[in-house]
Amino acid sequence: MAKDMGKGTVMQGDTIGRICIAGDVVSNIAGIAATEVEGVAATVGNVTNELMSKVGIKTLNKAIKVEINDRTCKVMIGLIMKYGYHIPTTCKQVQDKVRVSIENMTGLVVEDVSVRVEGIDMSSQS
Repeated sequence: MAKDMGKGTVMQGDTIGRICIAGDVVSNIAGIAATEVEGVAATVGNVTNELMSKVGIKTLNKAIKVEINDRTCKVMIGLIMKYGYHIPTTCKQVQDKVRVSIENMTGLVVEDVSVRVEGIDMSSQS
């Protein structure tokens, strides 16, 4: 059985102790999985998050939101797409990749992956 612990979930079962998966861990898995999909330039906030973490300030607004309930989760992710890719097809690939990655790595069941396209990266255009 799992229960919400605010920032993550505690899974209890046949272990000798507790296993706690923080929401930030699930968020990181989702971000890495999303950027591995061809046509995705970045998740929204990646550059800001990286710069702020270097100076020791935690980010105020993350591009990836994760809601964990019991042994399930919902993910909301903002993306910057590369110019020239079919948005619906790429977003479906992102949804599938994020779902599979989270389920395989954490054991959580992903109920929903919502994708917002926040911008288009034109830097690859001549």
